[in-house]
Amino acid sequence: MSPALMRATTIQLTESEREALRSWTRNGKTEQRMYMRAQVILLAGEGKATKEIAESLSIRKATVSKWRTRFAAQRIDGLIDQPRPGKPASYDKDTEKRVLAVLDKEPPRGYATWNGRLVAEELGDVSKDHVWRILRQHKIQLQRRHSWCISTDPQFAAKASDIEGIYLDPPENALVISVDEKPQIQALERAQGYLKFPNGRALFGQSHGYKRHGTTTLFAALDIATGQVKAGHYNRRRRLEFLHFMNSVIKDHPDKEIDVILDNLNTHKPKRDLWLKRHPNVHFHFTPTGASWLNQVEVWFSILSRAALKRGKFYVPAAGSGCDHHFYCRSQ
Repeated sequence: MSPALMRATTIQLTESEREALRSWTRNGKTEQRMYMRAQVILLAGEGKATKEIAESLSIRKATVSKWRTRFAAQRIDGLIDQPRPGKPASYDKDTEKRVLAVLDKEPPRGYATWNGRLVAEELGDVSKDHVWRILRQHKIQLQRRHSWCISTDPQFAAKASDIEGIYLDPPENALVISVDEKPQIQALERAQGYLKFPNGRALFGQSHGYKRHGTTTLFAALDIATGQVKAGHYNRRRRLEFLHFMNSVIKDHPDKEIDVILDNLNTHKPKRDLWLKRHPNVHFHFTPTGASWLNQVEVWFSILSRAALKRGKFYVPAAGSGCDHHFYCRSQ
């Protein structure tokens, strides 16, 4: 039969279908393609011919026929686009395994670690963007450095238990302090800490110019019970400075038993400790080798570094300023 003699598909709409299609045409958020399809079916439901509908909506007759036929077969669901497969995937699970396998190899000569570009160049057929995509998926951050310390002390368990016992159940009426030192703290007086703009905003930063005011060694004793810290600055870190600091700590508690937690620095534990013999109320407890993290004052040093020393600006106090000559005071 000639196409000219073929009859158009008859559309009979139910009341609910007609109302649904009208809501598409009245909704200002309806996509243009869905608006057009709803109009085609509404006009077809009124008995309009395909040619008449095409001329009314300024579209091709083939388009009108397509949606009339789809609606007659599938009703309103037929007006919705069918899922499309899209572009075939360029990479598969095997690509992911290959990327992760490269990370187990040594990086190219001249590089300390892999990065996305180097991994892509090593594989040859994987883009660096996809390499980074895989690394993010596995939460792998190649530039982040992780470090750890494993104690090889054969008496680790006994020493660690001794210190943990003091923390959890300190001797009655005894003072428990955690002592350590932070050497070679640089006192830098920076030329400028921020830039101020005409609009009143300020950009915080550091100028490349600075003055060096030497270095200092900070000794600190953390009271485990109260959290108070007694500190002292010294030019060097010898046994002499350590004992001078310990004398300043214990003089405030002449009648108390004092338990001191220390690491294994040679200035803390000489072969013949005459100082301990002169102070029988003081007892030293040494952390296991390679386990200074058991010393709680290390936490305080970490907070001090982040909050006060990093990006700090320091100056040499003037005579009569009230600052001890060992201290490098922060500027206001």
